[in-house]
Amino acid sequence: MDELFAPWRIEWVEREDNADGCAFCALPERGADRESRIVARSEHAFCLLNNAPYNPGHAMVIPYRHTGEYADLTDEELLDHARLTQRTLRAIEEGLDPDGANTGMNLGNAAGGSIGDHLHTHVVPRWAGDTNFMAVVGETQVIVEAIADTYDHLHGAFADQEGTRVDGADDAVRIA
Repeated sequence: MDELFAPWRIEWVEREDNADGCAFCALPERGADRESRIVARSEHAFCLLNNAPYNPGHAMVIPYRHTGEYADLTDEELLDHARLTQRTLRAIEEGLDPDGANTGMNLGNAAGGSIGDHLHTHVVPRWAGDTNFMAVVGETQVIVEAIADTYDHLHGAFADQEGTRVDGADDAVRIA
């Protein structure tokens, strides 16, 4: 059996279970953006670092309103979601300097997402050679940066973008 020690993951394992509701609905309500890994907020959506990333900087753009149906987004929500996805790509480029990125949605439980009833767009930075022998032969994914460090990189890159402000009360990046 292969063993890979990742002691920083205990935070996720021991998190408070939110069995009564949707994590994507609860996280923005907490008001603890750094702890929740919310790196930016816009009027209708927020950008959250994935707790089980494929690569450092794996983020998700999520509408505040709970819906699993892309077609249910209003025009305002759709445009805001698209703009925040664009800004997320820009922040990833500035903060992490990847060679490219993958974006996409898993719609519905059968699509592979762990949360199928609240739509979200994945934004995954990619580097040449980021898939190597560990994943191909060793069937082990190695994430080379702690999520807290990735948060700092992306939070700063969002904060540096035009049309943003950092809310002093909770250090949240607010996008106009």
